[in-house]
Amino acid sequence: MEFFKIRKDIPFMRHALVFNVISLVTFLLAVFFLATRGLHLSVEFTGGTLIEVNYSQAADLEKIRGALGKSGFSDYSVQNFGSSQDVLIRLPLKSEQNTAKLGESVMAALSAEDASASLRRVEFVGPQVGKELAENGAMALLVVIIGIVIYLAFRFEWRFSVSAIIANLHDVIIILGFFAFFQWEFSLSVLAAVLAVLGYSVNESVVVFDRVRETFRKARGMTTPQVLDHAITSTISRTIITHGSTQMMVLSMLVFGGETLHYFAMALTIGILFGIYSSVLVASPLVMWLGVSREQFIKAPKAKDPNVSDDGACV
Repeated sequence: MEFFKIRKDIPFMRHALVFNVISLVTFLLAVFFLATRGLHLSVEFTGGTLIEVNYSQAADLEKIRGALGKSGFSDYSVQNFGSSQDVLIRLPLKSEQNTAKLGESVMAALSAEDASASLRRVEFVGPQVGKELAENGAMALLVVIIGIVIYLAFRFEWRFSVSAIIANLHDVIIILGFFAFFQWEFSLSVLAAVLAVLGYSVNESVVVFDRVRETFRKARGMTTPQVLDHAITSTISRTIITHGSTQMMVLSMLVFGGETLHYFAMALTIGILFGIYSSVLVASPLVMWLGVSREQFIKAPKAKDPNVSDDGACV
């Protein structure tokens, strides 16, 4: 389905060097912020205290957050747990913290706002659990990357595989760089968004690469930059429709999803925007500079055996 069709190919590859310089600078800035500021990890990774509270009616999460903020608590997480009347509160790990007294302080703050609040349980999550979650999350990211490399190497050619994975890692590092620079909370839901962006971004690369392969096989006399320009231009309509629809859904979560979905939607928003950029303006120039050509997709005709005549008889 095409809502519009561009008849003249846009010369993207003419500005390939500029696009890649911009990407390199952005990537280095993201790495710098990650190295100097680090990620603001949530309770799931650092350890802390979990407090489950029950209300006689549907809990007002914003009111609960306001009560905790007024009482001096910071870096807390508040979300529904099981039903609208049950609330799970996560508080970060602090030195010499007494879990029992912390639970009493939280309940005192909540009871002042709503007398129906009742404590269900208070649990301490040690940093060892957080370490295991961080290691498992890193392993999941590594497995996804290896799977993408293998898939693209079999589906297309090693040059496409290398280009796509560099472009996708570019997206991931930039997402992490945003979270490091602004010190947004990095939770398990954000990690899930990062993994989703990896798969989402590679899908766009596959669409462009598939058109590149098709153009190489059908069109003669076109240079590699011209083939790449044609592939990108001919898929622009699909790119705008697909990414525009996805972005509208993610923006609705960002605006109306509340605090629980805020950083998850923020990571997806950044990932989708940079995913379009990297798939079109990072992966394609890398393929060109790695030396992709028409000969790699056209099988050379078998040499004729001089001992065999045209009718198949031996000479």
